[in-house]
Amino acid sequence: MTMIVAGGSRGIGLELALALLPADRRVVIGFSADADAAHDAEQQLTSLGAAVRLVQTDLGTPQGAEALVDAAGDQPIDQVVHSCVTVGPPSLLQDDADWAQSWGHAMSVNAMSLVWLTRAALPRLHRGSTVLYVTSRGSSRVFPGYASVGPAKAFAESLVRHLAVELAPRGVRVNALAPAAQDTASFRAAFGPDSVGILQRAGAASPSGRAVQPEDYVGAARFLTTPAAAMVTGHVLPVYGGGDLV
Repeated sequence: MTMIVAGGSRGIGLELALALLPADRRVVIGFSADADAAHDAEQQLTSLGAAVRLVQTDLGTPQGAEALVDAAGDQPIDQVVHSCVTVGPPSLLQDDADWAQSWGHAMSVNAMSLVWLTRAALPRLHRGSTVLYVTSRGSSRVFPGYASVGPAKAFAESLVRHLAVELAPRGVRVNALAPAAQDTASFRAAFGPDSVGILQRAGAASPSGRAVQPEDYVGAARFLTTPAAAMVTGHVLPVYGGGDLV
């Protein structure tokens, strides 16, 4: 079996790749630009005995999604993880000559590529396969600077529900995982110099008394991708430590 992780070269995607390795350790990692980070991820995964394929591709197009899936060869696909994010214009009303193009590309990478990946993988998905989309609280809250990501996440969560219903007869489950804000490259790109302070304040304000760490959300991801969650599909599992309640 093979696992495909779009955006698996760093941040949340890499944490999920490390935590969800299938039994035969075959994994395809998709990345867009940072080759150094991709090779570092490859080293971490191979140290665990994984057979890794790195694919540099633009998931803003159907062809980019197909190239990522094609790297799995003829192997059955056990898991598809969508953890890629690109940050576009910070405002919906920004006056910019290429606003439409850059915002449209961000929507394609952050949302539509979930459909393109699933369609490309469909012939190799099997009963028990899972599709996992990484979303965020920005899908239902407005954060300044998040206009190219939050609406896309909301759109993708709706796609998760529709895909879940269409794939349920095949025994393939589709869910979304929503970790609390993490110190990732995309988070820093969206919030700039305020990102560190935002994370610190979020952790301090959490009823749990601390920020969410990778071990918190990878445990939730393991549950969603195992037979223990066989009847869980089309849902968003938040891992906020209660921070969304106060």
